[in-house]
Amino acid sequence: MAQHFLLSSAARSLSLKEIYKAGEDAAYKVFCDIRWASTDGEAVCPRCGVCEAYSITTRRKFKCKACHHQFSVTSGTIFASRKLDFVDLLAAICLFVSNSKGMSSVQFSRTLSVQYKTAWVLAHKLREAFGAEIDGAELDGEVEIDGAYFGGHIRPENEKADRKDRRLAKHQTGLRRVVIALRERGGRTLPFVGKAEMEGVAIANAVVEHGSMMFADEATHWDLLDTTFDCGRINHSERYSEMNGKHTNWVESYFSRLRRMVSGQHHFVSPKYLHQYATHAAWCEDHRLECAKTLTQRALRNALFSPVSRELKGYWQRAK
Repeated sequence: MAQHFLLSSAARSLSLKEIYKAGEDAAYKVFCDIRWASTDGEAVCPRCGVCEAYSITTRRKFKCKACHHQFSVTSGTIFASRKLDFVDLLAAICLFVSNSKGMSSVQFSRTLSVQYKTAWVLAHKLREAFGAEIDGAELDGEVEIDGAYFGGHIRPENEKADRKDRRLAKHQTGLRRVVIALRERGGRTLPFVGKAEMEGVAIANAVVEHGSMMFADEATHWDLLDTTFDCGRINHSERYSEMNGKHTNWVESYFSRLRRMVSGQHHFVSPKYLHQYATHAAWCEDHRLECAKTLTQRALRNALFSPVSRELKGYWQRAK
């Protein structure tokens, strides 16, 4: 039996030891090389686009020779106004992408030796950068669709006489949400968050190319997909696969990862941020067979080409 890629030495192409051994200057060079790849790491003014700039070495900043604007390698990116050293940021990204089921902010803060607030915001900024990779993406070919509900747990009362029927709408908390995922076989996973699984029909019509083959389970709301797509339906009460390609195992694999991420690592996820955790799980699923170095570079590239986060910049200072 062949060895799984993640168990091979090729998957361990980068480690925290290597990052810290190389030092701050090497980490800074990695940031410059990725941010300004077209000029071999030479600074480009983000305001006017001129490639000539003075280097302010004492502060790791640049001053544009044309418009005199001062900027750094993280100016205008999701890491704008950062305080962590570059070596710490690079190590944080490596650590974050190396955990296939995610990492809680408490553990993240302990490993990086930073405040919980710092770790929480950094983790969400990285998830936001992951989402930029699939913004506007469309699917075609063979696409699987399914939904899974998260949150809204109601703790039962201790005494049997005080317990209520938690299935009734009047006893719900209103925090329950459904993650609707569409996964192209051999391609992307696109997650969406809604209040009902039937919302996935409209989503599929918007992001899946007409004429594609859709696969779904026996839920009746997926019957509407037949009006637009060729559909393959599988009755999970009888079997999980027809053994002829008719199944939803790929998208179920994504939900397996997401459930373990939520229940095993984070324990509780707010409905407000559920879409970011869903995006994180989709990113991990789509790039599951890439080595640590490639994942780190991919995540850093996404972050450096993502704009300043309007939601998370100044989050703990209530400066939104």
